[in-house]
Amino acid sequence: MRAIRRYLQLALGAWLALQSSAWASDYVDVLDLPAKPSALAVHSPLLDVARAGDRLVTVGQRGHILYSDDDGQHWQQAQVPVSVDLNAVHFASPSLGWAAGNDGVILHSADGGLTWRKQLDGRQIGALVHDHYSTLAAAEPENEEWAALAAEGERLIEQGADKPFLDLWFADARNGFAVGVFNLILATRDGGQTWLPLQDRSDNPMGLHLTALGYTGDALYLVGEQGLLRRWDAAGQRFVALDSPYAGTYFGVIGKPGEVLVYGLRGHVFRSRDGGQNWRELDSGLQVSITAAARDRAGRYQLFTQAGHRLQAEEGSALRLIPQQSQSPVAGATLSAADDLILVGSRGVRSLSGE
Repeated sequence: MRAIRRYLQLALGAWLALQSSAWASDYVDVLDLPAKPSALAVHSPLLDVARAGDRLVTVGQRGHILYSDDDGQHWQQAQVPVSVDLNAVHFASPSLGWAAGNDGVILHSADGGLTWRKQLDGRQIGALVHDHYSTLAAAEPENEEWAALAAEGERLIEQGADKPFLDLWFADARNGFAVGVFNLILATRDGGQTWLPLQDRSDNPMGLHLTALGYTGDALYLVGEQGLLRRWDAAGQRFVALDSPYAGTYFGVIGKPGEVLVYGLRGHVFRSRDGGQNWRELDSGLQVSITAAARDRAGRYQLFTQAGHRLQAEEGSALRLIPQQSQSPVAGATLSAADDLILVGSRGVRSLSGE
């Protein structure tokens, strides 16, 4: 009986080894696996949405990117070379766009979001950081910061590809930033062909997560966890620290020249009209995290929560809760060419009247 049991164990072990080998030979990294076409993609979790001229483009899980040329009535799936979750999308012009997501992925489109190619992934980022700061450390051996950041690059190499980007923003066809977890921040000056680490230029010694970038027309802001609040100083080429009115996580930035709003955990919204030097809280009346915002053509701020609440702020006024017949979680928001609100979240894409 013992011999039979041993034989069965050996046979089972051999079968599992064969299956494991077969599975290994069939495995394709999601960084190399194109996103699969799906009729349900428009109803799957989507995480951000942007305008590319009059076209709408949204990104989400499993590498899904969809576009609409009729104000969100119908959506088509774009060709995407990866299957990783995509967290952010931004267009610098109607044709030139970028998307970023998990595993350090940055994608680029030159045709308004119809097709995409990979510019960077997490398998390259560790060496990028290590080599950049090792060069600085060799030139300035007395500077301990360079050695520490070079060591951080070694850690990123050992860690592998798992380096999520959470947001990105481009000023034009050449200049942009991508930010993510643990103070991951890269800049490009050539449209994403090459990337420069900026870990030393974010005033973030604790390595806090960087969650969002926001341009108000006259300033670029960076926010993150534990009240991290920064503004880009073009002269000094760094993100300088601002005194934060809140110690919790911010999820977004929106504004216009002369005004900026930051929003985040537990319904917190703050407004500044002096470049982030002083802040006033706008009472949302909610304890739910605010996760998306858009500004309509009337100049009103439209903010949305992870539970789907809609808040509206008129010029210079407090936030007002807008009743809705139904609501669902919102992760991203923008306006259509017809001035309707296009919202994306865990249940896909939907639209609301801008009124």
